[in-house]
Amino acid sequence: MRLVSINLGRPEPLQIGPRPTTTGIYKNPVEAAQISTLGLVGDHVADQEHHGGPDQAVYVYNAQDYDWWMEQLGEALLPGTFGENLTFSSFGEEPVRIGDRFRVGEVLLEVTAPRIPCSTLAARMNDLEFVKKFRQAARPGFYARVLEAGRVQQGDPVQKIAAPTAFPTLADVFHLWYDKAPETARLRWILTAPLAERARAVLAARLPI
Repeated sequence: MRLVSINLGRPEPLQIGPRPTTTGIYKNPVEAAQISTLGLVGDHVADQEHHGGPDQAVYVYNAQDYDWWMEQLGEALLPGTFGENLTFSSFGEEPVRIGDRFRVGEVLLEVTAPRIPCSTLAARMNDLEFVKKFRQAARPGFYARVLEAGRVQQGDPVQKIAAPTAFPTLADVFHLWYDKAPETARLRWILTAPLAERARAVLAARLPI
């Protein structure tokens, strides 16, 4: 595995239905970047209520899933199209789990949550149905916290370090997110993982009182 692309966003106007807003989802490739515990230095995060912060400092997608999307949509998609900061060549052969770690350049990342699609992504793709398509595809990429800050450069090798515990996979969390009547035992199991705090709060609120 290797780092295919590093992507930084600047504030850009975006129309979401009748509502004009500013977004950082439009990313441009750079050859190298410094990553702190709050994300890539120079990357703009507009919606800080739902994005960014220590537990969602970096969003990662992979080229293999882009290949799948290009076949489905019949159009070219450049790295960074979905707003990810880092594009890996792949995530490896085994499903990615919450708590898995990835070493890239000087940086160590820990997986915290799948990406849940929103209206900003649909507007960026100019497709009102894209949230539904992204959900059905179940290829969400992942958010990560930064355990070790440092520099990354395009082409850096990527090493996956499996979590010592068999925590839930990204798919487990992604599907449970949309489950209208999740099993309490399964919900409690997913909450044992080192999730991003936003995701943890949403899921914990669904526990029976």
